[in-house]
Amino acid sequence: MSQDKKDPLPKLDLEAEALAALEQARTMPPGAGRNEAMKRAGILRNAADLQGIFFAKRGRPAKT
Repeated sequence: MSQDKKDPLPKLDLEAEALAALEQARTMPPGAGRNEAMKRAGILRNAADLQGIFFAKRGRPAKT
């Protein structure tokens, strides 16, 4: 009855993967392939941002 769930990547891994995908997309020549690579980089970036929100600590921010 146990289900194997894939653990989400840690936020740092998602951020690193998003940055790598963005750099790779920027080096590509203009066209459909570059557009898809830029979309993928954006999706990865959004996933990293959302994961940060989901695992953020609750309460007031620290007073500086």
